[in-house]
Amino acid sequence: MKLPPLNALRAFEAAARLGGYVAAGTELGISSAAISQQVRKLEDFLGKQVFIRRNNGVVLTDAGDALFDGAREAFRLISLATERHASPRSNRPLVVSSIGSIAEKWLVPRLVAYRRTHSDFRFNLRIEPDPINFNGHDIDLRLGYDASQYSGMAVTTLGRDTVMPMCSPTYLQAHPELLDAGMAAAVAQDLLHTTWGPLFGSLPGWSDWYAAAGLVPDVVATGSQVGNSGATLDLARCGLGIALGQRMMAEADLAEGRLIALSAISVPLGHPYCLVHEVSRQNKHHMAGLVEWLTGGFDATGAV
Repeated sequence: MKLPPLNALRAFEAAARLGGYVAAGTELGISSAAISQQVRKLEDFLGKQVFIRRNNGVVLTDAGDALFDGAREAFRLISLATERHASPRSNRPLVVSSIGSIAEKWLVPRLVAYRRTHSDFRFNLRIEPDPINFNGHDIDLRLGYDASQYSGMAVTTLGRDTVMPMCSPTYLQAHPELLDAGMAAAVAQDLLHTTWGPLFGSLPGWSDWYAAAGLVPDVVATGSQVGNSGATLDLARCGLGIALGQRMMAEADLAEGRLIALSAISVPLGHPYCLVHEVSRQNKHHMAGLVEWLTGGFDATGAV
């Protein structure tokens, strides 16, 4: 068989898939200069130019495009063969990484349900903020927010969650005026505000909801500040105020009556949630099944 230098071919495939030498070097754990050197080595072997350098990225030539299709399929087959023969698949857990806000209230119940129907499924769950660096961290599947942070990865969009006002039955009993006047009668000091932190700028707050509802609150900035969206729901469930809660996180509480929606008006989050993984891991045992399971458990309203 006439084979090109395989390290050079791997560097080329990564640079072509990710659109540049820097991203390819990050994925493979080497410098962008080393990627460039490997690409030149491949071009010398082939006697053809595979890339045109533009700005901070690369563009495939016609020869490079033809080579990329074959290289990508070849590495996919090698990955699949390795997955089948490296070790018993049932003994290796799937490493799932998730942002913290929806891990406990949305993801964990679905991992448990999937495990009950797939007895050989094993997983390790990691909670960490966006964005994460896949390189060197052995992450199989990531549940994140805003797919633009994961260029070059295989992305499955789940959907865009919404927020709406909700409170506990006991709170509603103590404030019967909400039954007649709705949120127009809400006490500003009882509003629970989620402080999303410095990494997020596209998540709605009470001012956004009141604007969407066409209401003018007294002083919307008053109330309690809570540093986690799950904790905001917990406080509302305990009767301490009104949460602007994420529907997908509150679905069980709403369905079982622990929380009550005070309005049908909702405001969408700035970006959809997404499932992300490296293309090379798409054939790992349970990957496709789990992605399908999680995708089927989400719609744009957060209902299941």
